[in-house]
Amino acid sequence: MLQAIIKKGKVLAEEVPSPILSKGEVLIEVSYSCISAGTELKSVGNSGENLLMRAMKQPDNLKKVIDLAKAQGIAKAFSKVQQKVKYGTPTGYSNAGVVIAVGDGVTNFQVGDKVAAAGAGIANHAEYVVVPQNLVIEVPKGLDLKLASTVTLGGIAMQGVRRADLRMGEYGVVVGAGILGLLTLQFLKNSGVRTIVSDIDENRLKIAQELGADMVVNPAKDDLVKAVTNFTGGNGTDAVIFTAATPSSEPLSDAFKTCKKKGRVILVGVSGMEIKREDIYQKELDFKISTSYGPGRYDRKYEDLGHDYPYAYVRWTENRNMAEYLRQLGEGKVKLDLLINKVFPIDQAEEAYGSLQGPDKPIIVLLSYSPKEDKGAFARVTVNPEFSSRKGVLNVALVGAGSFATAMHLPNMERMKDKYALYAVVNRTGHKGKSVATHFGAKYATSNIYDVLTDDEVDLVFITTQHKDHAALVLKSLQAGKHVFVEKPLATNQEDLDKIVTFYNDGSNSKKPFLLTGFNRRFSKHAQEINEHTKNRINPLYVSYRINAGFKAASDAIHEHGGRVVGEVCHFIDLISFLTNAPLVSISVDKINPTNDQVRKDDNIAIVLKYQDGSVGNLQYFSVGNKNYQKENLEVHYDGKTIIMDDFKKLTGYGLKVKELTSKVSEKGQYEELLYMHEAITNGNWAITLEDMAQTTRATFMIQNN
Repeated sequence: MLQAIIKKGKVLAEEVPSPILSKGEVLIEVSYSCISAGTELKSVGNSGENLLMRAMKQPDNLKKVIDLAKAQGIAKAFSKVQQKVKYGTPTGYSNAGVVIAVGDGVTNFQVGDKVAAAGAGIANHAEYVVVPQNLVIEVPKGLDLKLASTVTLGGIAMQGVRRADLRMGEYGVVVGAGILGLLTLQFLKNSGVRTIVSDIDENRLKIAQELGADMVVNPAKDDLVKAVTNFTGGNGTDAVIFTAATPSSEPLSDAFKTCKKKGRVILVGVSGMEIKREDIYQKELDFKISTSYGPGRYDRKYEDLGHDYPYAYVRWTENRNMAEYLRQLGEGKVKLDLLINKVFPIDQAEEAYGSLQGPDKPIIVLLSYSPKEDKGAFARVTVNPEFSSRKGVLNVALVGAGSFATAMHLPNMERMKDKYALYAVVNRTGHKGKSVATHFGAKYATSNIYDVLTDDEVDLVFITTQHKDHAALVLKSLQAGKHVFVEKPLATNQEDLDKIVTFYNDGSNSKKPFLLTGFNRRFSKHAQEINEHTKNRINPLYVSYRINAGFKAASDAIHEHGGRVVGEVCHFIDLISFLTNAPLVSISVDKINPTNDQVRKDDNIAIVLKYQDGSVGNLQYFSVGNKNYQKENLEVHYDGKTIIMDDFKKLTGYGLKVKELTSKVSEKGQYEELLYMHEAITNGNWAITLEDMAQTTRATFMIQNN
């Protein structure tokens, strides 16, 4: 499918795999999408700047890069930034089209429904999009999808009007006569508000007059404050809705000055934020922010998981705001005839964005899409037709092109070109999959897992998706005869784990593919060195393992599908089990009792593991510690000897001499585990036994359910 991509100061239509539908989502064949002249043009401009300028403008992103460099090294951090710059980012957040499929749990929509959709990074400029159900709105009968594609902008403008809370007969000033300002004007007029519009563009002021503005003011020619004061009989306006985008603080200062005592200013757009106390203090003004489309925005439970707010308590959610906008459009109470200037087909995306930067800037530009006969023919895109399989080298299909896989596993594979070759990339969003496939030289990218499962050239399926999908993908891949590497955890529930174990223990004599779960710590140089000393011990081990895991908010997705115990603690149980080399016979668990909801019980736990040989593992996993303290500390005590491992950076022995291992970054065995995986597939020796992987996974279920 074609999708608009921002890349190096331009917007280009690129062929990418179509997205894959998941639970709670709606698959839409897009008919029209609306370009946001403000937000998107800013992103286009930023993409054309050098890295230094971008870093200065985006300090939060710079901090992320610095943190990545500290954790994984400068080279990997720089490589990740280069990928982002080179391959660009998808754009768009407002479109309309026809439903062609719905995911499990979706009951409000069915195939054939005409809908509009919202969401940055979701409702993209693309021929097909997958959108969570709470960000999809049914289009009223008779409403042109061309008009409905502006739904997101309508929702933003409507939320600003709701925040202003203006009543019939009151005065309202709209600063900025772009799309948001002109929609705001119409909402205010529909509510009986006497409305003044301010802008420095005379053409847009003329449109505002035609749409019913009671007065228009060009602040470049006339004094806005005086004009508003005169129009309101010397009292000032009840509220200002600021929809302009400017780095200057002066327009905002003027907005305050136009207000009556106890008035209010609502910031919908962008402004310089040097607020003068004298502008707001004497009149006791309220300054409010309007957050995007309304309640539910930036709430993951609402947007991604489909949890609605009770109608009686939250009358206007973002979905209900956008539905009301479409209703008013359908009834002709909001008019876009004067606002939609141009429509370009998606393959002319560059020209469409270019038109917004010319001297006669249009207010609304749309992209159009032609319906396709075959809705399922766009999952796969070939990026390297010259790819050639090599003898002795494993062809890898990466499933899930997330940040860890692209920053850690794939660079490690590149260092082992004699052992691994990235052959295919499977990802639910097409652009990311294609970018990764191109960067690392894969033959193709796809969003359909069956493309790789039925491809005889694929030797190893490398699964790095969300935890909840691991077990199902493992089983499908094994049943297809593919060797499998899966990042931890192997499964998130006992039923799924049992299915994988049953696959191997079905009584058949057929040769089964190999499986490795990414319990990488046991393969690290530090763990291997410790094991060299402890494997010949006389008495059992006493192991103390402390993990300063770092705080995660209660709403973070990391707590779902088994949480941090199933998803992270498995690492540490596996390492202790590796060192004891004995079956686990009992588990004791205790958790803290927090006094409020800021801290969770299940990521502040003390675990005692007892092994058949008498060894004891004492594991302390907590999130209440300070982030500047080291993350992991392992102490192994036995036979009058002690070995200390500090955060996989340093190894120290007491009562014995250990190999000197020091490094600036933690070396946790991700590179070495790939060596062991290759050895297992090549020579038939499992890197970790199935029983060990199952034992560790079962242990996490017991701890989580304790």
